[in-house]
Amino acid sequence: MATTTCSGIAQTPLFDILVRRRRRFVACLTAVTIIPYYAFILAATYAPYLLAIKISSKSIVSTGWVIGVALIVGTWLLTGLYVRRANGEFDGITARILAGEQK
Repeated sequence: MATTTCSGIAQTPLFDILVRRRRRFVACLTAVTIIPYYAFILAATYAPYLLAIKISSKSIVSTGWVIGVALIVGTWLLTGLYVRRANGEFDGITARILAGEQK
């Protein structure tokens, strides 16, 4: 794509809307991902006994394992949420921008 075309697209109001929505969404997903991970690491560092609690008296599975698996599954779900929104809303706005629509 030519430089003039890129700068022209960057000047459209629709492009600004796309960038703002995507940044806000990514910032929220990042916070929802990073905060629990850091909390898990801090718990493992400063209160490992909390993660060593068995989920039942006869179980060999601890809360640490359950939380760890939940973090991984949650990250997969958030990735799926991003892909769904990117393929829907964000790609739709991108198509409108490339078609020359202003707003």
